[in-house]
Amino acid sequence: MDKTYQPQSIEAQWYPFWEKSGFFRPASERNSANNSQSEPYCIMIPPPNVTGSLHMGHAFQYTLMDCLIRWQRMKGRETLWQVGTDHAGIATQMVVERQLEQVGETRHTLGREAFLEKVWEWKDFSKNHISGQMRRLGISVDWSEERFTMDEGLSQAVLEVFVRLHEEGLIYRGQRLVNWDPQFKTAISDLEVVSEEEKGFLWHFKYPIEGGNDYLVVATTRPETMLGDTAVAVHPDDERYKHLIGKNIRLPLCDRLIPIIADTYVDPSFGSGCVKITPAHDFNDYEVGQRHQLPMINILTTNAHLNDEVPEAYRGLERFAARRKIVEDFKNLELLEKIEDHKLKVPRGDRSGVVIEPFLTAQWYVRVAPLAEPAIQAVESGAVEFVPKNWENTYFSWMRDIQDWCISRQLWWGHRIPAWYDMEGNVYVGRNEQEVREKHNLSQQLHQDNDVLDTWFSSALWTFSTLGWPERTERLKKFHPTQVLVTGFDIIFFWVARMIMMTKKFTGDIPFEKIYVHGLVRDAQGQKMSKSKGNVLDPIDLIDGVDLPSLLHKRTAALMQPQQIEKIKRATEKEFPQGIEAYGTDALRFTFCSLASTGRDIKFDLGRIEGYRNFCNKLWNACRYILMNTEDFIPQVFNKKPEHVVNQWILSTLRQTVENTEKALTEFRFDHAAQSLYDFAWHEFCDWFLELTKPLLTDKNSDNQAVRFETQQTLLFAFETVLRLAHPLMPFITEHLWHEIKTQTQCKDESIMLAEYPQAKELPIFNNASLRLQRLKNWILAIRNLRGELNISPAVELQLLFYTQHDIDRQCISLDQRFLQALTNVKSIQESKQEELNEPASSQWVDQVKWILPFRDQIDLSVEKDRLKKELQRTEQQKILAEKKLENPQFVDRAPADVVEKERQRKEEAEQLCLKIQKQIDELNGLASA
Repeated sequence: MDKTYQPQSIEAQWYPFWEKSGFFRPASERNSANNSQSEPYCIMIPPPNVTGSLHMGHAFQYTLMDCLIRWQRMKGRETLWQVGTDHAGIATQMVVERQLEQVGETRHTLGREAFLEKVWEWKDFSKNHISGQMRRLGISVDWSEERFTMDEGLSQAVLEVFVRLHEEGLIYRGQRLVNWDPQFKTAISDLEVVSEEEKGFLWHFKYPIEGGNDYLVVATTRPETMLGDTAVAVHPDDERYKHLIGKNIRLPLCDRLIPIIADTYVDPSFGSGCVKITPAHDFNDYEVGQRHQLPMINILTTNAHLNDEVPEAYRGLERFAARRKIVEDFKNLELLEKIEDHKLKVPRGDRSGVVIEPFLTAQWYVRVAPLAEPAIQAVESGAVEFVPKNWENTYFSWMRDIQDWCISRQLWWGHRIPAWYDMEGNVYVGRNEQEVREKHNLSQQLHQDNDVLDTWFSSALWTFSTLGWPERTERLKKFHPTQVLVTGFDIIFFWVARMIMMTKKFTGDIPFEKIYVHGLVRDAQGQKMSKSKGNVLDPIDLIDGVDLPSLLHKRTAALMQPQQIEKIKRATEKEFPQGIEAYGTDALRFTFCSLASTGRDIKFDLGRIEGYRNFCNKLWNACRYILMNTEDFIPQVFNKKPEHVVNQWILSTLRQTVENTEKALTEFRFDHAAQSLYDFAWHEFCDWFLELTKPLLTDKNSDNQAVRFETQQTLLFAFETVLRLAHPLMPFITEHLWHEIKTQTQCKDESIMLAEYPQAKELPIFNNASLRLQRLKNWILAIRNLRGELNISPAVELQLLFYTQHDIDRQCISLDQRFLQALTNVKSIQESKQEELNEPASSQWVDQVKWILPFRDQIDLSVEKDRLKKELQRTEQQKILAEKKLENPQFVDRAPADVVEKERQRKEEAEQLCLKIQKQIDELNGLASA
């Protein structure tokens, strides 16, 4: 073995081996002779968008899924992890259009066909890049059946679903109000609108009443929409306005009469109690307009300029320019009563960032209510289970108040809607134009709908379309329904609910048995990672490392504003003055697992990944130690009932670790699984067991050869078990080390990923050994503590005394004396006949034994007192500095809360340490005067 752990070299070695060997494929497909009757286990990857590259959220999610699939593969189940990518209509079209802008082109100058060729080129580039990243992350997906939401098979499934739903009346075309993105010139769903509170204004306009000098005052946050007003509404019980109901308003600037209507929608206590009604540009007003059969006047073009429905003075104006002119004109007409500052929720497109407009347009819809009821029942009955369970409430809340789903988008990239129009505007739906003509006996000219389907329509079919539906393929029969969906809470509505609805409708079954909902990856301070904040981490950078110039380039390349770029550069240089070190994939994956609790937010701290890289190095060095000490070992069938207490203890502890890890994975507590593995491998196995084996392995006395052989065997068996236990979380290093010891452990499998996952029932229990070793460990720690408190070098051999009144303790000390001496560097251990010595000494009680360290010639009291006094002075200075900061109001009020809290902790720790050091000084003073 190499002396040092080099993750890049071993990772480059093993992934090609796995993939070439076909280990990721289902067992029965990998080996035609294997007619596996084992229980299937299938996970569908949430398909990443072909918009560029994977981010930390993808890496986190894929790690958890790979952990599950490797675990179940090792448990003997026939596994399929279905891989694929999503065409991501709006997002991908946006990327390609931005690329065209850089060379002075647009999709319109290219034309639809040429533009789509450009998008397909980008798709191939992005997919290849994403596939490369996935391989670097070690994910064991079945690459032989990779799918894409617009490949031929999935496109046929989309077509079939659309036609069938339309034939049942569950898809229809209608003119309704939608969320309109003026930048992309397309409808978007409610779920793609982000509404955040922003500062704005509330304008109060006077609307003159027809036939007199009176007026009503209405308030609006969007003055430009008044040009589309078709009524003013008051509450039917509002005594102030009852006499005006049925009369007309002369709409300013438009010279148009609109009625005063009564509707309970109006809140009499808000503002003047009068509400302008613009049915074509407000969702609430749309409902009022429907109830009162008001006209719908659309005043906007697709790019949010004013159209020909408004007076000539405003035609062609951009919406916010029109707003300014309208306010000025109201002011000139003395019809502007006042302007108030007002905080309001502003809807913006989650992709474009522009303000979204309610817009009246003809779109395609899915009638969702009939599909929602079976999907609700699937979760209520427990057929589909959310983990954690509380996410069911979020699911039910949306599903029980679900609205029809607008599925058409005014894009070029996507599944084109299979609808054709004749010259009179009649619409016909079919699988292709020929089918439409034959079904309806048409000979006249037809043209296909230009719109495409919402991306979520095709991804809603993901679990069954990827397996070959509508054909009843062998994979569909074997692997559907799937076992678990791993997803973020942010797409429960977008994707999870729609998959359950569509799968129930078209297969009659659920898409998955469990939905594990994980949190989102944030930075170490809990902030969302974004390019504009400059806190984005690239998972591949963490694996391979990146120098500072390259990191700066990545973080600022997509930003346009020089001030923002400089701000991000300063922050990056402060956080990563040398760039980012290379940590390797296994350390990154183990970090993700350790952070995967049931909470929403996952704070990613580089300190964690550095610690887990050290953990990998610990395993590496442990393997080297084992190989060096088992060179003369002759492999035999392992005896699972060793006689020596140290070997009994480690196997008994290993059994408990296997139980804890298996339980954690079953409950989707990846963090508990990681902690269980870490605690055993680092502390019990490496820190204790390896050290305890040294006296057993170095004893060449022929009388002890049986113990030495048993210890060698236990070393190899326990370590090989740890590697199999850790493999789902850390696939590369475990594969490599497993092959290093494979011969001596007589493993017959080609790869650790095909080896059996450890079973607790196959490991022994030695309760007495565990109790005895725990006592031994406590004694060793006490002796080390005595040495540490007096700052005695570990290299200095000590003479130690003990005092006890119990024979059982004397026996144990006698039996374990060589371990006590070897692990604490004690020259001799003798019993003291009295509890207190007549000479200076330091001592510590552990259970029923008092360990005593006589000073005699082992320590110079004056030197130790001088050292402690210097340490006390340094610690007091740290305490004073912390106190000064906390006494400064500017620091307490302005610094982030976590920074202030850390300073408080620093002060408290310094105070406690001062007390401890002073106590040690007092004890030495007492000893010196004794």
